Amino acid sequence: MRAVCSQIFIHIIFPVKDANNLIPQEHLEELHSIMAGIISKKGQERVIVGGTSSHIHAFFDMKPEVIVSNFIKSIKNESARFINQQQWLTKKFSWHEDYGAFSYSHSQVEKVCEYIKNEESHHKTMTFREEFVVFLNKFDVEYDEKDLPVDFEKRMVAEL
Repeated sequence: MRAVCSQIFIHIIFPVKDANNLIPQEHLEELHSIMAGIISKKGQERVIVGGTSSHIHAFFDMKPEVIVSNFIKSIKNESARFINQQQWLTKKFSWHEDYGAFSYSHSQVEKVCEYIKNEESHHKTMTFREEFVVFLNKFDVEYDEKDLPVDFEKRMVAEL
């Protein structure tokens, strides 16, 4: 008997297209649930989804036959269709075309899940773009500043 045995933990991060596409705060929990369902229905396991009005984090155990770029595109398309059907925004909703995808070992699963659960608190001190750069640097991903998503959100902390 032949078997494919794998354990591939992937953390994906992607922002909304622009400031006109910020997800209303009152719908975030529902969106996270819908997106977790989309990912699970595609056969992925151990799914957690979180984020803020400006971006999404998703972490899951990815099947080896999955092509990451196609998978992310599919998640974005299905969730954008849902958001538009719900008419949460006055304009058509879109995700930004860019994304980050980072792999983790089994020993880091709980730490990543806790990070995503506490996503709101991270943005009391940093914007999405600042957070994204932290991930790029942590994983030694080369990038050009001009290619990063625009920072259209404000820090969620009151200035003293």
